[in-house]
Amino acid sequence: MSESENRYSARALIVTAVIAIIGTVTALEVGGRIKHSDNKDHVPVGDFQAIHVAPGEEFRMSRKPSGLHAVCENGYLAIAADVDPSFRGILVDYKNRGVRCARPSPTDRDPAQPKPGDSDEQ
Repeated sequence: MSESENRYSARALIVTAVIAIIGTVTALEVGGRIKHSDNKDHVPVGDFQAIHVAPGEEFRMSRKPSGLHAVCENGYLAIAADVDPSFRGILVDYKNRGVRCARPSPTDRDPAQPKPGDSDEQ
């Protein structure tokens, strides 16, 4: 390479990269390729962990409150915000199964099963 060859400064390369990223995002947005969901019903409220505590065993937990509280909603445990109780989410496990508020009785039937004598035909 000759010394008379023009070289680009680092500042020029960084500015070019930033402009390219902004241009790409703008083009994708205008073209409708970036999807924005208006449905906030299936957005996770938070990430929770269960701590196993054996009888007589001590565990450490922050003294600061989380700003959330638990509510029983249709038989399932829901987490609600202290400042806005209408904002709640059902607690689910890693397979998206709801966590019940109480242990079910062995005589309880599965709520997904129809009661005997019920039929959709009338």
